[in-house]
Amino acid sequence: MLESELQRILYVEDEPDIQAVAQIALETVGGFTVKVCQHGQQALAEAADFKPDLLLLDVMMPDMDGPTTLTELYKQKELAHIPAIFMTAKVQPQEVAQLRTLGAVDVITRPFDPMTLSDQIRKIWAEIA
Repeated sequence: MLESELQRILYVEDEPDIQAVAQIALETVGGFTVKVCQHGQQALAEAADFKPDLLLLDVMMPDMDGPTTLTELYKQKELAHIPAIFMTAKVQPQEVAQLRTLGAVDVITRPFDPMTLSDQIRKIWAEIA
């Protein structure tokens, strides 16, 4: 059970264009505070200080993919309880199930609609709260 309102999102995405669109959608349309990390290593270094309410991760990234990033983030005590959502174009049932076994609360399909992204995330938040 989550006790707070969703405000702070740590977003890990390696593609600059997708990063920019999602960040604008989440901040301008959704009113969230967003910390963008370009790769998993940056997320590992900066997540705890940012104190996110939610982790939003791309699945396919070079060097450290989203699932590995999440596993490593969850090894940090202060992040182990933070809900995570993956964003991916790969939405086969077995892939979604695998992401959920890693701790993801949901998966958002890409390409996403920037105008409804914040609503999608709020709906997921409401379901887990």
